[in-house]
Amino acid sequence: MSKKAFDKIMAGAEAALAYAKGDTTGSVTHQVETVDVAAIRKSLALSQAQFAARFGLDKGALLEWEHGRRRPDRAARVLLKVIAKNPQAVEDALAE
Repeated sequence: MSKKAFDKIMAGAEAALAYAKGDTTGSVTHQVETVDVAAIRKSLALSQAQFAARFGLDKGALLEWEHGRRRPDRAARVLLKVIAKNPQAVEDALAE
């Protein structure tokens, strides 16, 4: 292994270790804390069934989110934020 390759691997390992210890210097993280699911759905003038079907969401989960009985997990919150800003991008990505 060349010294250059070793140095790159070592730098990556050191950065990973630092991140695991809580040092997020130099890393990019986005926090998506809350999402008003009902407001997003209503802004698109869709029923719960239509919204769930259009964006590949479970209707039961959608109902739970809207009634405050459950909170969307991080991935779902990110998806919902993208839907709120650019629903067509999500539809395009899901199109076959």
